[in-house]
Amino acid sequence: PPGPPSAPADPGAPPPRALGPPPLGSAGAAPRAESRPSAACPDQEECSVSADTVLAPLRAALDACRATVQKQVCNDIGRRLTVLEDAWAQGKLSAPVRKRMSLLVQELQQQHWDAADEIHRSLMVDHVNEVSQWMVGVKRLIAETRDLPTGETDGSADTEPRDPPPGETG
Repeated sequence: PPGPPSAPADPGAPPPRALGPPPLGSAGAAPRAESRPSAACPDQEECSVSADTVLAPLRAALDACRATVQKQVCNDIGRRLTVLEDAWAQGKLSAPVRKRMSLLVQELQQQHWDAADEIHRSLMVDHVNEVSQWMVGVKRLIAETRDLPTGETDGSADTEPRDPPPGETG
């Protein structure tokens, strides 16, 4: 007869860990993260990224593109942003996806195109089922925003360090 079910398959292997967050991208990550946000995300602030924090800058980027990008392309991006918004509102996005989307938007706002693209790729690899419906629109938005004439998105964010206001030096 087989041994007790709790015995590891390999006697030399360490016993499976019962507690702790699931590995990134595991099938069980999304439901556990939803039901017990504190387990997946000890820093509550990271868990409670608001949809507006992510969607407002994405829609602003889309508006900036409308002058130069085909209407049909903009409308498709807009539809996909609406799908993202609905998924967020219905609680269908796990904490890791919400967190990474907020990072992606920060990179987009700072015109760190490659970093934003890298985050988009990691989301497609790690959370394809969650993001596939709308991520294509975000990817296209990154590409179109990157291609805007420099006047549309002020390129100084990357190159000129800003001095702190008087009285706010370390």
